[in-house]
Amino acid sequence: MAPEYVIEVSNLTKSYGKNEVLKGIDLKVERGTMLALLGPNGAGKTTTVRILSTLLKFDGGTVLVEGHDVTAEADEVRRVIGLTGQSAAVDELLTGRENLVMVGQLYRLTKLSARARASELLEQFDLVGAADRPAKGYSGGMRRRLDLAVSLIATPPVIFLDEPTTGLDPRSRLVMWDIIKKLLADGATILLTTQYLDEADQLADRIVVIDGGKVIAEGTPNGLKQKVGNDRLELSFHDDKALGEALSALDGNVIDSNPREFTATVAVQETNADVRNALDQLAAAGIAVQSMTLHKPTLDDVFLSLTGARRPTETTEEN
Repeated sequence: MAPEYVIEVSNLTKSYGKNEVLKGIDLKVERGTMLALLGPNGAGKTTTVRILSTLLKFDGGTVLVEGHDVTAEADEVRRVIGLTGQSAAVDELLTGRENLVMVGQLYRLTKLSARARASELLEQFDLVGAADRPAKGYSGGMRRRLDLAVSLIATPPVIFLDEPTTGLDPRSRLVMWDIIKKLLADGATILLTTQYLDEADQLADRIVVIDGGKVIAEGTPNGLKQKVGNDRLELSFHDDKALGEALSALDGNVIDSNPREFTATVAVQETNADVRNALDQLAAAGIAVQSMTLHKPTLDDVFLSLTGARRPTETTEEN
């Protein structure tokens, strides 16, 4: 009987010299689901993926993929996983088809089987028209699709996607989202790291947030959003002086502010009462509100609340 959890990580630790990158990470991913791993740059997301995919040794803990220990049974783990890293890892001098056939043969497929599998993937990833052109002429989105196709040549049941849409334009990102959703629908188990919080919101069944090498929150996207309040009230002011006075008047109710845009954000639990209370506080202090917007919490709000930082930037995580 197959294990309920395809990926199991317990008390995972990893240091580079005196720098503790992972300080006891615990993760579990159920079969046929996606777990998104979020955190600031340098939090240890890529380090975790490298360990899970047998590319990096770790200091302590237990790491199992499909019941196989990633250290003692590395070959067995590699047979059941596919990995797409932060940058496309294709041979630019080869055509898309040649890249796929080459990797298929490295997986010990016969040449005939490798070509058949390559044709399937080229069709699936909408690359038939570019199949026989050198990959160096592909757009960024096409390269990322080819890179993901290469990682799936052996139809792995477990897939690690390390920031698969970084650098793509919005349309290419949506194409990749559709491909990833189909992989999930076909029964794959996926661990995703991403700098795009809306991506995790759209795709993931569960989310784990890590910061400082530790898990600081986990749950469903909706569950995490509910933890930081039902709504958000964003207030805009005329200048930085008015903003400063507003921050004082609203006391500890402000959860975020933007000095450049002269805005302050207040958490709202009871919509009518809390909005009225915030406006009354500002009116009592003689502070005029230029505009206000009420919106539902997003994963950006969750990320800010949990880490005290803005959403991840597009810089590649160094660890």
